[in-house]
Amino acid sequence: MSTKGRHLLASPALNDPNFDRTVVFMLEHGEQGALGVVVNRPSGLPVAGTIDDWKDLAAEPPVIFVGGPVSSSSVIAIATMPTDEGSHHWNAVALGLGTVDLDSDPSQVPGIEKVRMFAGYASWAPGQLDAELLDDAWIVVDAEAEDIHATDPDELWWRVVGRQQGPLNRLRFYPRDPSDN
Repeated sequence: MSTKGRHLLASPALNDPNFDRTVVFMLEHGEQGALGVVVNRPSGLPVAGTIDDWKDLAAEPPVIFVGGPVSSSSVIAIATMPTDEGSHHWNAVALGLGTVDLDSDPSQVPGIEKVRMFAGYASWAPGQLDAELLDDAWIVVDAEAEDIHATDPDELWWRVVGRQQGPLNRLRFYPRDPSDN
């Protein structure tokens, strides 16, 4: 099952501090492996002064997010576009969201409404994510475009869990600190 264009929610049972209570938006998932970005970990590093050409399109809060533990010196940008068609500077993923080439001039990519930038990413070798899914380390849920540009990213995991139906919805009551239980 491909998770491209969907979210991976870190299961409370996932014992990895890199991914505790994370929401990962999946950009790719296939035979070559999987790649996504953590969308709820703001870094505090402002876009202004770092990627100035794109600062006016940066979503609130206008900071670079920690996209994952791999290649933290590279930046991936996800933008909202009114179309799912790709172009030379734009690679559509799903839901009117896609990656944008930050080396291009923003005026060369007309229609972008806002962009979120991520330092680093999460990746899985072929078959690795599928095995983790079988081990219930991740919960696959539908993404909403607004999740990528959430103005309150620290609450995103709980909000996404809260809109799920059935037993998944009860995870919203899982304490932030399990020792509080």
